[in-house]
Formats: sequence, structure tokens, C-alpha cells
Amino acid sequence: MPHLLTADDLDRFFRAVQRGGHVQHEIMLKLLFFTAMRVGELVKLEVGDVDWTNCKIFVDQGKGSKDRYLLFPRAFALVLRAHIAAHPKNRFLFETQRCAGYTVRRVQQIVQRYREQAGLSEAVHPHLFRHQMLTFLTGQKLSDAQIQLLSGHASKKSLEVYQHLSLEAVEGAYQGAVKLLGV
Repeated sequence: MPHLLTADDLDRFFRAVQRGGHVQHEIMLKLLFFTAMRVGELVKLEVGDVDWTNCKIFVDQGKGSKDRYLLFPRAFALVLRAHIAAHPKNRFLFETQRCAGYTVRRVQQIVQRYREQAGLSEAVHPHLFRHQMLTFLTGQKLSDAQIQLLSGHASKKSLEVYQHLSLEAVEGAYQGAVKLLGV
């Protein structure tokens, strides 16, 4: 079962990213988190895959060679639009200084750098943001069908990991509350 960040750790991570001053890294990592996409999908995104009007991103041939749409917050649309306006010649949504798309390994290295700057454990990696968001959405009572659609999982059985993680969080809160009863 994957380790999740606390809200404080997540905040520390994104504050470290912001302090790093690399705006593209901040946008890229927040998009990875907000959409719960796989890092392999992130690095293949092209500018034309973004639907600004409906706050959706088209993922072409994601895991299992499946196409799907991912959602992002409406407030984030302005950030993405400004990013594209600042890089009008980009083919990929995120490009290196050499005008090439990022690699999965490079995104992993970027996450590692900010993880170290934030003073967080070894368990922080790009896929963690996917688990973090899908667990959050499960806790917010999105249905299994909704989570399955957003995650791109072929089977509902795959969603159990997010439900168990949510139950873990509830168990900790429950045990803390019960202690207050003096039982």
C-alpha cells in the first residue's frame, strides 16, 4: 500500500517547488497532482491536448493503449493558458530548454530534488501524486465509476487501494477521537 503525504508535507513540497523559482516545474507538478495522471502520460502531452473551455486534457493512448480525458480545476486553466502563451512555439505542453519533451526519468529527478529541498522522506515520487489525488477524491465521495473514469483503471478492483488508504486515514482519526472518551 503506498505511503501518502500529510497535508503539511504536501504543502512543504509545493512550497519548495515554488521557492525553486522554476515556474514550468511548478505548473507541471501541480498538473500531475490535480489530474492524477501517470508521469508517462504527462511527458507526452501536447499543447493541442488541452481543452481550455471545459478544463479537460485529452490523454492519447495512455496505459493499456486507452484514450481518456482528465479534468483540472477551472482556476488552473488561467495558469496553463499563461504557460502556453509564454511558450507559443512548444509542441509539448512541457518542454526542456532544448525544445524537447521531458522524459519520465527527468520528471522523477525533478520530484527528487524538490523532495530533498522540502526535507521529506524517500517515498515521494511522481506516481505518489496520482495516489494522493485519487485517495482524496475517494474520500470526497466520488463514486467508483467516477474514480475509474478519471484514473483510467480497467477494473474496479484496482480502485481498492484508494479506498483502503482512505480507510486508513479514517481509522487514525477515529482512534484519536475514541481516546478522548477515556475508554
